[in-house]
Amino acid sequence: RLVESGGDSVQSGGSLRLSCAVTGLGSRYYCLAWFRQALGKDREVADREGVVVFKSDNTTSYRDSVKGRFTVSRDTADNTFSLQMDNLKPEDTAIYYCAAHRLSYSYTSCASLRNPTGYNYWGQGTQVTVSS
Repeated sequence: RLVESGGDSVQSGGSLRLSCAVTGLGSRYYCLAWFRQALGKDREVADREGVVVFKSDNTTSYRDSVKGRFTVSRDTADNTFSLQMDNLKPEDTAIYYCAAHRLSYSYTSCASLRNPTGYNYWGQGTQVTVSS
């Protein structure tokens, strides 16, 4: 189960930290990700835009537009997956979703940023609004 929190309204240049409580993954090998979807769009999984992918071996892959501004972290002690967002821009405005899928083997790749349907566990989303 995935439960996001931390969404809010901020001004351009501001910061937010999103958290995702992660329970029940049941696998040593897994992928976690943050996706986002623009407000007002149908909430189809296939239309979500990948922000960052995190693999259980601590490797990450960020969307180009957020590199240097967003930082992901995983805390296994309290089962959270967090996204620190700095220097926010109006184009970052969206509903942010935490997603996950299990891996059978350590060498298996995560579903990419462009493949939201590769993730079979999703949170309910948390809204981020950035005003100019």
